[in-house]
Amino acid sequence: MKKLLLTIFLFIQAINVLLAQDTRAVKQFTTYRDSLKHLGTRFINDPDDMERKNANYQFIRTLVSALKLPNSFNFSFDSINAISVLNAPDNRFRIFTWHVINLDGSYRFYGAVQMNTGGPLKLYPLEDYSPLLKNPEDSVTDNRKWYGAQYYKIVSVKNSANPYYLLLGWKGNTVKSTKKVIETISFNRNGQPIFGADVFTGNGKKTRKRVVFEYSRQASMLLRYVPDENIIVFDHLSPPDQKSAGKPETFGPDLSYDGYRLSNGKWQFVENLDMRNIATAQDQNEYIDPKKQAIKDRQQVPARH
Repeated sequence: MKKLLLTIFLFIQAINVLLAQDTRAVKQFTTYRDSLKHLGTRFINDPDDMERKNANYQFIRTLVSALKLPNSFNFSFDSINAISVLNAPDNRFRIFTWHVINLDGSYRFYGAVQMNTGGPLKLYPLEDYSPLLKNPEDSVTDNRKWYGAQYYKIVSVKNSANPYYLLLGWKGNTVKSTKKVIETISFNRNGQPIFGADVFTGNGKKTRKRVVFEYSRQASMLLRYVPDENIIVFDHLSPPDQKSAGKPETFGPDLSYDGYRLSNGKWQFVENLDMRNIATAQDQNEYIDPKKQAIKDRQQVPARH
């Protein structure tokens, strides 16, 4: 009887210790989250180039500290508007992505992949290798040579020999053009993230590892996944005239739509889609372009240069 009472007592004590630890972690996380919200506003809105970069470096250090807390995978970062956080549909990992605008109007992207270990932190930093990646549509890369983007959609593709996840992302480019990307992420035998795969076929080209779109910074482009159809739909981009055919920074939507339809684990290009049968007005309203949001936020701060 005494042994039973002792066992119960120790069990209750262990639960109390765990609850106390969780309470402390939640309080610490709340403090970190408030700091991250403040720093995120600074690296998006501050008109000074060095202040934006300093705020970003502080943000990275604070984010890592928050993720080192016990059970951090269960903590939500939804209130930090400066970043995108996407959980894999199977909850295997989540991916953080964000951008900082440079003085010349170009962008640098940052991110990390956090694995759901149920224990110690396993985090893969994402290093933007875009300027040095000469043929991004033909390249398979790791987290150290990431084709940076800010992702807004993740899809699990299970009906293939090698399961992977599809990512849709916005990729601010220069003062003249914007890019969007259809990306994939998978994991090698060591559990490390791999970006890019031979899964995009058709459109008169060889199979591509990822799909990159470039268009005028003054334009907006639809790029969305429609789950009921297992299809990615997007605006067809065209130059304004024949003289601009080789200048993607002048391209814009021409009111027609193309797509990629999933078939046996690969995405087959299809053209001239009838959007009336695919996307509704409500679908359109749910999509928020991160570029527009960032510009809107920055307009609230007087420029110093």
